[in-house]
Amino acid sequence: MTPGRGAPGAIRGGLLRRHHDFRLLWLGETAGKFGTSVTGVAMPLIAVSTLDAGTFDVGLLTAATWAPWLVIGLPAGAWVDRTRRRPVMLAAAAVSLVLFAAVPLAAWAGLLSVGLLVGVALATGTSAVFFQTAYTAYLPTILAPEDQPEGNAKLHGSASAAQIAGLGSGGLIAQLAGAVNGMFANAATFLVSLLCLSRIRHREPRVPRTPRPRGALASEVGEGLRLVARDPWLRTLTLFGAASNLALMGYQSILVVFLVRTVGLDPGPVGGLVAAAGTGGVAGAFAARRVAARLGTARATLVFELGLAVFALLIPLTVGGAGVLFYVAGGFCVAAGVVAGNVIKASFQQRYCPPELLGRLTASTAFLNYGTIPLGALLGGTLGTVLGVRTAMWITTAGVPLAGLILLFSPIGRARDLPASRERGAGAGVGVGIGQDSRSVPSPGAASVSGDPDLESEQR
Repeated sequence: MTPGRGAPGAIRGGLLRRHHDFRLLWLGETAGKFGTSVTGVAMPLIAVSTLDAGTFDVGLLTAATWAPWLVIGLPAGAWVDRTRRRPVMLAAAAVSLVLFAAVPLAAWAGLLSVGLLVGVALATGTSAVFFQTAYTAYLPTILAPEDQPEGNAKLHGSASAAQIAGLGSGGLIAQLAGAVNGMFANAATFLVSLLCLSRIRHREPRVPRTPRPRGALASEVGEGLRLVARDPWLRTLTLFGAASNLALMGYQSILVVFLVRTVGLDPGPVGGLVAAAGTGGVAGAFAARRVAARLGTARATLVFELGLAVFALLIPLTVGGAGVLFYVAGGFCVAAGVVAGNVIKASFQQRYCPPELLGRLTASTAFLNYGTIPLGALLGGTLGTVLGVRTAMWITTAGVPLAGLILLFSPIGRARDLPASRERGAGAGVGVGIGQDSRSVPSPGAASVSGDPDLESEQR
């Protein structure tokens, strides 16, 4: 094995400098995350400050963004596996560009309403389903297996940094130009994404069009679901992601309402505080590979997803003045744990899953993981309306560390490393570090830029 190319424990560098196509993908994704983060602040602020929406309406707006994962998440994976991924990403980015630019135009025409915002959220959420599914399956086609851990770490780290800048800018733009005009920033970033994606040199081979029998789509969808249901490692991570996202979105859907109406902050400081807490995502992205190399990928997952999650309980303690530091500290730790866990999980899935099933695996896990996000948003809005916003924050933030118990009482809790292949996965505890070059399946020729599903900030 050549030193520096997948040697055990090796962490390679310079991917942005030496890889033209990855650099463009990275630039486009980073720009998109910046714009999405601006919207993450601007949309609730439009609803709260411009349209005087209630707590439930704000939760409904967030739920609409993620609801498409429940409706079309599963078939999207099968559709993406039937075609080239880059054209899907280009089309999805173009649709989002047009829709986000339409929001301020509608406001100028006097047509803006909560219903219109919900409609835009549903449509752009649908585009995000196709973009994220295609993106996760596309990344391994341009990176060698030994480069994928570094690529995932850079994508997650830059996404977190862009999110920090976007969240801070969202509040500032709302103060200086109005929350509605902040949507132009998001539209512009999708234009940057389009330009970057269009300049990528790598061209996927055309997928042969073969006749498919009746019910083929359902069969392909079922294959992805069976892969998740029957594999203990994938099943555990998927169940954990679903439970964790329910809690994460439960408190994040009402976070702006909490900080503005309960704590008593102005829109500008809200963006700054959320950005400060979001720096944990950058720290998590940088720490993920190094902690995993030292402790093992399974143990590092527990540290990030359970150990740091406990600090979510600081968030409901937030009050005015110096008390805002409770939110910053709690949010920092949660963001660090989520992003670091996503880096490890993304590299694991790309090595572990057969390439021809990666789109369906992404869609199946995202359907379950992201499918709880609209439920969490509705839960947060409902609890905030019925019990009060601070009580709702206590209930939902407590769910973040509780979700980590799923990992603790699973094969992950008994292993040092996540397995490198499905064959090795049969023996718990047998695996490779995140920087190692051991894989039984070839690299094909996804987000979790959590994104993993990213919030995009803190989704599994």
